[in-house]
Amino acid sequence: MSAALHRRDVVKALLQDRGDILVVAGLGSSAWDCTAAGDHPLTFPLWGAMGSACMIGLGLALAQPRRRVLVVTGDGEMLMGLGSLASIGVQRPDNLAIVVLDNERYGETGMQKTHTAYGTDLAAIAAACGFAKAEIIRSVSQIAGVRAGIHRAEGPRFYQVKVASDPDPLVLPPRDGAYLKHRFRDALLGRSPATDSVTDSVTD
Repeated sequence: MSAALHRRDVVKALLQDRGDILVVAGLGSSAWDCTAAGDHPLTFPLWGAMGSACMIGLGLALAQPRRRVLVVTGDGEMLMGLGSLASIGVQRPDNLAIVVLDNERYGETGMQKTHTAYGTDLAAIAAACGFAKAEIIRSVSQIAGVRAGIHRAEGPRFYQVKVASDPDPLVLPPRDGAYLKHRFRDALLGRSPATDSVTDSVTD
C-alpha cells in the first residue's frame, strides 16, 4: 500500500481544539494514537472488546443527541464489527462520525494483512448501510474536510483513512478500566472539568 498519511498526524489534526466531543478509541493502535494526541477525560479508550467501538459510539450518540461523538478505530477492529454499520445506518444518529485508520494490517497480532489489503471497501459498505457520508481519505488535503464533518456536518459519517503501516512508539492510556469508565462518565456529566488532562499515561 502506498500511503502518504501518518496516523498520528491525522489523529492529532482531528482532535486539535476538540471542545466537548466524545471520543471512543478502538483497542490497540487507535487508542495509542488518541493518547499521543493528548489524553483527555472525554476519550474512552478500549483495552479490549474488539469489534465493539462503533456500537459504543452509537449508544453514546443516541443517549447524548446534543453532543458530537467520534469513533476512532482500525480496519481490523472495524472488520470484526461490520454489523454495527448496519445498525448505525438504521438509527442514523446525525451526531456520530467514524474514522477508520486503515493500515491494511492487524497491528495487535503480528501485522498480518486485513481484507482491506485485498480490496475490501469499508466506505462503500458504510454507504450501502445508509450513512449520510462515506468516503476513502488518501491525502492530507482531505483532512480539513474530515475535521469539518466531525465537528459540524450531519451524520452519520464514515471516513476510511488510508495510513502507512509503519509502527509508532507506544503511548498508552491509563490501564484501569473502572477508572477510565468513571473518568469518562464524570466528565460527560460535568462532575469534573472536561479540560483536565490526565498525565499518568505510559510512554515506551
